[in-house]
Amino acid sequence: MHKLDLQKWERKEVFDFFGSISNPFYMISFRQDVTKLYQYVKKNHLSFYLSFIYLCTQAFNSVEEFRLAIRGEDVVVLDGRRPSFTDLHKGSEVFHIVTVPLEGSISEFCANASRTSENQHCFIDYAKESDELIYFSCCPTIDLTGCTNEMNTSSPNFKNDSCPRVTWGKFVEESGKMVLGMSLEVNHRFIDGIHIGKFTAALTKLIDNLPI
Repeated sequence: MHKLDLQKWERKEVFDFFGSISNPFYMISFRQDVTKLYQYVKKNHLSFYLSFIYLCTQAFNSVEEFRLAIRGEDVVVLDGRRPSFTDLHKGSEVFHIVTVPLEGSISEFCANASRTSENQHCFIDYAKESDELIYFSCCPTIDLTGCTNEMNTSSPNFKNDSCPRVTWGKFVEESGKMVLGMSLEVNHRFIDGIHIGKFTAALTKLIDNLPI
């Protein structure tokens, strides 16, 4: 992690402008081709959900703007973000929130995330909450076209929240490809459309480079 020199930061005026309005957050939705990932997880008997979380986190971490956070009076660049995702215990319709480090290969991450989720008996482990997270969720029964997230607007640090929030829906076949709708909610103090474009390009490249 390192601290930015705000006086030399090219984005300082944009950062201050969106920090002056009551709600600096916005949502963008888009379609993502996941054909090769779908084939990869089927071949290797992995969870699509956990595998996609792994690749998304890698893609986010490859774009510096998604690693920006506020610490006190400073804006810092985090070394990396960690995934925090919703999950269901078998036989339950009540979800819980699981946070794990991004470590190892896809298969190693999936095994650790699955094990952590299975062994977690509380709704959320507050000791793992931090400003270094990416919040993931999934609505696998609908073709998602957009999604907003709950936020505590009464918090004095509301406008400082830099954690991306990502949700996606079920697979839909289009022209022989497997695609899904994704929704991404971000803070405009840190993230513009160009940075979301860099994220989607990085994610697509990671998927395309999977060995089939």
